[in-house]
Amino acid sequence: MIWSVSFDPFVPVWGLLAGAALIALFLGVALFLRLRGGLLRSFALALVLLALANPALEREDREPLSSVVAVVVDKSQSQTLDGRDAATSAALAELETRIAALPGFELRRIEASPSLSDDGTALFGALAEGLADVPPDRVGGAILLTDGQVHDIPGSSAALGFNAPLHALVTGRPDEGDRRLSLVRAPRFGLVGSEQVVTLNLEDGGTLPGGDGSAATLRVRRDGELVNELRVRPGSRIEVPVEIGHGGQNIFEFEAATLPGELTPLNNRVVVTIDGIRENLRVLLVSGSPHAGERTWRNLLKSDASVDLVHFTILRPPEKQDGTPVNQLSLIAFPTRELFSEKIDQFDLIIFDRYVNRGVLPMLYFDNIARYVRAGGALLIAGGPDYAQGSTIYQTPMAPVLPARPTGNVIETPYHARVSDIGNRHPVTRGLPGAKSEPPQWSRWFRAVEAEVDAGQSLMSGPSDTPLLVLNREEAGRVAVLLSDHVWLWARGYEGGGPHVPLLRRLGHWLMQEPDLEEEALRISLRGSELILERQTLGDTAADVTLTLPTGGTKVLTLSEAEPGLWRASQAATELGLYSATDGERTALIHVGPQNPREFSDVLSTTEKLGPLSAQTGGAALRIADIGGGQSIPRIVPLKRADDYAGSGWIGLKTTDASVLKGIDRIPLLSGLLGLALLLGALSVTWFREGR
Repeated sequence: MIWSVSFDPFVPVWGLLAGAALIALFLGVALFLRLRGGLLRSFALALVLLALANPALEREDREPLSSVVAVVVDKSQSQTLDGRDAATSAALAELETRIAALPGFELRRIEASPSLSDDGTALFGALAEGLADVPPDRVGGAILLTDGQVHDIPGSSAALGFNAPLHALVTGRPDEGDRRLSLVRAPRFGLVGSEQVVTLNLEDGGTLPGGDGSAATLRVRRDGELVNELRVRPGSRIEVPVEIGHGGQNIFEFEAATLPGELTPLNNRVVVTIDGIRENLRVLLVSGSPHAGERTWRNLLKSDASVDLVHFTILRPPEKQDGTPVNQLSLIAFPTRELFSEKIDQFDLIIFDRYVNRGVLPMLYFDNIARYVRAGGALLIAGGPDYAQGSTIYQTPMAPVLPARPTGNVIETPYHARVSDIGNRHPVTRGLPGAKSEPPQWSRWFRAVEAEVDAGQSLMSGPSDTPLLVLNREEAGRVAVLLSDHVWLWARGYEGGGPHVPLLRRLGHWLMQEPDLEEEALRISLRGSELILERQTLGDTAADVTLTLPTGGTKVLTLSEAEPGLWRASQAATELGLYSATDGERTALIHVGPQNPREFSDVLSTTEKLGPLSAQTGGAALRIADIGGGQSIPRIVPLKRADDYAGSGWIGLKTTDASVLKGIDRIPLLSGLLGLALLLGALSVTWFREGR
């Protein structure tokens, strides 16, 4: 309860000031002339002037407010090491009990959980956000429960926004030791097949039984498979050559051998993701019998800037035999030996578009093509009537690698090409625009080659459900046979056209082993903070996937069918580092967060980082665990005002003077009977003095 005097004048303030001046003048004259009763008259006039000022006695009814104490709990990944999370939970429970027993204090619990975009532990940002609605004069202090590895420490206590002690209760033992492998430099991109250099640094810190500087084993893995093993010495920079094995993300893991008793093996491993970039894909296109769609493949391939196309066309149909020598059948001599013997392995894809075997290519070269396919090459046969004739390319040494055997019949009738059941699950033909309608929303074709499928899968069907597009794997290579030469009708827009671009482009990239078009694959990707696991399969079911977290924990995820052939599951990504997923047959990897996160750059607990800032506020940074792991929480002492809020075995919290006004009682002093009595009394005394 607070008492005070207030004024609410009946006349303007300037009137009161003028009256006070006149009274002062009258008093001065009276004293100079020694007039009888001058003091009494001045007092009576002053009392009248005071009554006009309307003084009142006010009583404020105030309720004191509690002091807010923020307890910031570090939830970073380094806090899960060596039982630090259990020590934090025990310390938090003890602090809550002790602060609740102190009258006039309110505890506010703030959890600092880093997101995937945070590069390090940010406790002071969480502290500022948690106290945003608290006036600075109500803050009684802040207590940080952390391992001391904080990465957003302000430069001075003025940046905290309050004038109260800051204490840090540090988990972890003082005798910790750890080995750390860190990334110095790594390329982001590299050509497929090239060798890149990754620079690393290996350090032993703290107290380690085996940390005597002796050489350690460094293992190098690419996409989970061991590719190299080195002996390296701690304290020196290491340059490790790595080979970019394929296009897309190449995930390299560098793992140093662990030491006995070290704090954690998590930072013994560095993950580097290098995007493999292919040089321009080299495609050899050999066109045979002239036909209306001869330029369809050429136009499609030339429109792709990543493709280097070599195109040869045989200009004369087989029925025009006039004895002209073979070496004079083209404007430029057909370099058969160079293409199909010396440089055949330099091509990523070979396409025969309505090719007729008329002796231009010797049989030996067809055998070279078959070996090229088995060794990992790609072959596409775009056939028309030529594939069913006696001079068919099937009657060559290439036949063993071709999955569709022609019967000799050519079907000429209008029909709609349809995606088969297995084609709906295959990434080459799944989701083609217009495929879900009946009939499909694309133009008709009018010719197909009848054939029997000896191997592979038929993704599209023609008239009477005959195979139309057949794909097959032949040892390390891939082969596709398109049993119609009317795809050009889609390209020309006949009857509205059709999806020739997505179909032919997907087909070409599948043949060249594009990872995104694998029909059997397990993939993992990050969308926001969610891990998306996808299982591409031609089967009817997908097995459960085991997800291994960066800290070693595992979760089993059940996939659900998102669309034909594609099964999917999601899981929140709560940790930084390398995630691996496996279904027992296939493994997928993804690295979440920065490649060299500050969270694991140093995991040894310390009081040195927070000590200077705590000292500026009068607080302290203290360990709560000893070498043996025993834990002790300092006593909490409330203090009104102090220079130091910490001592041996205790920490202090500031008791604030903040209060809330509940009401005001106002008692007028010179109004009513009391004021009248005072005025009459003063006049009476004056009159009595004048009468003597």
